[in-house]
Amino acid sequence: MTHADDLHDCLIIGAGPAGLTAATYLARFRRRIVVLDDGHSRARWIPASHNCPGFPFGVAGNALLARYRAHAQEYGAPITQTRVKTLLRRDAVFVASDGQREWRAPHLILATGVVDRVPDMANVEDAIHRGVVRLCAVCDGYEARDEVIGVLAPAAVVLDHAEYLRTFSRRVVALMMDRSGAVDSAWRERAERIGIAVYPAPMRLSLSDKGCRADFAHGEPLYLDTLYPVLGADVQSGLARALGARFNDVGELHVDKRMHTSVDGLYAIGDVVSGLNQISVAVGHAAIAASAVHQRLPPNPC
Repeated sequence: MTHADDLHDCLIIGAGPAGLTAATYLARFRRRIVVLDDGHSRARWIPASHNCPGFPFGVAGNALLARYRAHAQEYGAPITQTRVKTLLRRDAVFVASDGQREWRAPHLILATGVVDRVPDMANVEDAIHRGVVRLCAVCDGYEARDEVIGVLAPAAVVLDHAEYLRTFSRRVVALMMDRSGAVDSAWRERAERIGIAVYPAPMRLSLSDKGCRADFAHGEPLYLDTLYPVLGADVQSGLARALGARFNDVGELHVDKRMHTSVDGLYAIGDVVSGLNQISVAVGHAAIAASAVHQRLPPNPC
């Protein structure tokens, strides 16, 4: 095992919008940092976001990440392509390792995000990049306005999400992944009241020239302009949880108003934290956490 460098002021794990913003702040504070990233930011999935402040005509996820990266590197923030496999704390110092190298610092900002669960569908990545499958109704429900929108979710929650999307289109349908929860007369009355057509779970989902095609065990196929799967996400909080950080029932980390976890010196920002999973929120988290880390460190007069 080799040390990639001597003791840093702060390690940042994850180079999505949150991690790169934190790096920009700390580099401008003239702190000694390193960003460790495996290249799998959730933002890379975005075909074009019109929900990111400052980009009224939209910006692709990879282009946005490139801008954040260039901004951080402009101030000398080093970014290392690697996947951190273990995170330990020895004598008040965090030790991150990829199995070959180690990085050490008394402070660490975790910006590892979540991994979306996607439907069983051939060429699903292509469907996401084409905007046929969308993973965030808050981000781009507006982009699907007046389209035929399908919501794929368990019966217990599908109507809640379908009703939310009625903000953007009159043509919203519910595709029930299962019959969990009570699907009784009141449930069906609610669907009718809010104008939601209900379908069973599709046997197959596929791309078509009309968008997304849903085939069922019985009946005609259904063609959707946009499909919103509500299948949840896997929170990438394992490194912090192994250190004893508090988390909720889905794995999101608990933090205080300064984005500090229950482990001293460990901060968490972005989607790995309980709250609204939005780029603008993640950037705000980063500003708060980076400023808190800077203030905890000894003064560094030039």
